[in-house]
Amino acid sequence: MRLKSFVIIIGFFSAAAGLAYFGADKAATVMEENSELSIRSALDDAGLDWAEVEADGLQVLLFGEAPSEAQRFSAVNVASSVVDGTRVADKMSVKRSVRVTAPHFSIELLRNDSGTSLIGLIPAKTDRDAILQSVAEKTDGEVTDLLQTANYPVPKGWERALRFAENALANLPRSKISISADEVVVKAITDSINAKRRAEADLRRATPAGLKVILDITAPRPVITPFTLRMVRDDEGSRFDACTADTEEARREIMRTAVALGISAEAKCTVGLGSPSILWGDAAVLSMNGLAQLGQGSLTISDADISMLAAEGTDQAVFDRVVGKLENDLPEVFTLHAVLPETGQEGEGPLDFNATLNEEGDVLLSGRINDELTRRTTESYARARFGANSVEMAARIDEALPSGWGLRVLAALEALDQLHDGTAHVTATEISVQGNTGIETASADIARILSEKLGDGADFSIDVKYDEMLDPLANIPTPEECVVSIQRLNAANKITFEPGSATISADSLTTMDRIAEVLQECPPFQMEIAGYTDSQGREEMNQSLSESRASSVLSELMNRRVLVSGFVSKGYGEANPIADNESEEGREANRRIEFRMLTNETPAEAEEGLESEADNSADEATTEVTEDAPTDEPD
Repeated sequence: MRLKSFVIIIGFFSAAAGLAYFGADKAATVMEENSELSIRSALDDAGLDWAEVEADGLQVLLFGEAPSEAQRFSAVNVASSVVDGTRVADKMSVKRSVRVTAPHFSIELLRNDSGTSLIGLIPAKTDRDAILQSVAEKTDGEVTDLLQTANYPVPKGWERALRFAENALANLPRSKISISADEVVVKAITDSINAKRRAEADLRRATPAGLKVILDITAPRPVITPFTLRMVRDDEGSRFDACTADTEEARREIMRTAVALGISAEAKCTVGLGSPSILWGDAAVLSMNGLAQLGQGSLTISDADISMLAAEGTDQAVFDRVVGKLENDLPEVFTLHAVLPETGQEGEGPLDFNATLNEEGDVLLSGRINDELTRRTTESYARARFGANSVEMAARIDEALPSGWGLRVLAALEALDQLHDGTAHVTATEISVQGNTGIETASADIARILSEKLGDGADFSIDVKYDEMLDPLANIPTPEECVVSIQRLNAANKITFEPGSATISADSLTTMDRIAEVLQECPPFQMEIAGYTDSQGREEMNQSLSESRASSVLSELMNRRVLVSGFVSKGYGEANPIADNESEEGREANRRIEFRMLTNETPAEAEEGLESEADNSADEATTEVTEDAPTDEPD
């Protein structure tokens, strides 16, 4: 009986323990779920939905990647407000912060007649004072500093772009130059078309490799006098010898008509000032269409005078109809002079005058001239235009020449002056000019000259070819070509110095003159003039002497009006000998000046490179220096 009671008691307690365990487990599970749900709801309400919650008994674990340390701290606070803070375990991480991006460094250089302003953001390590000093030297005016700085690394290419922009500013008195590390935008206004072309050519030549340069250079409309349009139609087709328009709209209308009549769409028509009427475009289009109806011939409009010369053999009825309609349709200010040559009309004998200009610039005048006074006048006029020693007069006197012959001869010579080489042929009925030129507008200029000098009804033909190689603006030498030219000049007559001094000898001044002439035709570029001596004498004295000699060469170039803003002089003393200092020949070779190009780097950077890589001569052009004494130091 006792045993049975004991078993019952044990069973009762075991059942009670099991019920208690399962009840406690159920209660803990409910508490975990309630805590987890309450905290997740609170986090969502606080906008912290990135946080994850997991309950483990009484402890609450927070997981997730917080956008910032402040967000992580907020999540812990929210959870602690729901349950006891001691129960909250922070298992969260913080998102790695993105590295702060460096600002965009840029400068705008604004230059006008009142001075130059610098606006923008530059790296703190950029030498601000050096920029201001360089701009002041190149513009020779007041400089306003509106720059800001930021302490971030200097971007690659920044110094290169800055130096290019500073040099560009020197020759553009009305400009805005925007600078960034990889791009320079140049906007400027020049005084003339030629100044615009020269500025563009100089800037393209000076553009460093790897730098994007955008040019937006404009020039005022040229004043054209007389305002001229000349169109020719013959067996070879239609062409313009000259074309001008007073507005862009008129130019488009003229070119639209020209293309329809067979003229190339690439033909140039200059928009300029000087039109005699706002209806110039209308008059030009009417006259061009009239010539097309005649078939062949020439049309010359000079200011308000219109000359139309029909081809020989043109039907008289067609000529009368076209001319009559054109006379009625033209605006009132314009007058028409139309000529139909008589069939079979020929001059008596070879009445002509010829002027021939060869490639060397010599001019031969032959054919016939009116009288002795006209011959002397013609010869003097030719010498004034082509050079006193370049003209040979071989024309004979013929008093039977028609009136106005001398005027036609002088007009032909003025037209010939637009050519590099060619001929001008004068007859009683026509002037023909043909040859090669380096002036893009030569054909138009010749047409204006002849129409102005010869008047209405004049017949002339122009066959002029533009050659870019003859254009002094398009054919500017490269810096490399300039250095090679300096080498050749020095090879023919080496630069020498007075013994033991930095004074260039009198015999070498001619060489300096020729080097200066070469550099005056070169685009802006950077160059180092380096001086060297032999090893005779004290090292300190040789160092000083080499610096003085390099500086003397730079000064001589400056005195000859060479732009030296990109040049630096530096002395290296007896360093880097190129020959044995134990012999007289070796010492003479070591006494030298070297010209080094510093393309795409600052002078300071170049000097450091030269000191660390003295043997590197990839971009080096050497000019030797000889002197009358065997040593650099006086006894």
